[in-house]
Amino acid sequence: MAMTLRLTDEQEAHLTALSEREGVSKQQAVVMAIDEAYSRRTHKAEVSEAFAFALTRYAKVIDRLGQ
Repeated sequence: MAMTLRLTDEQEAHLTALSEREGVSKQQAVVMAIDEAYSRRTHKAEVSEAFAFALTRYAKVIDRLGQ
């Protein structure tokens, strides 16, 4: 899929620096950033869900440990 990406001058400079640092094209640097952001946010959501489950599942034990 083709798309146009509009960046500020500062964002363009950041993208250029990132692509040079990683040794990839600007297009590949954008793809990598998208993949990384998706993975990070997905992981964060999964950890939050697991934490909520553990708090519910082990509420009585956690309460007893706190006494």
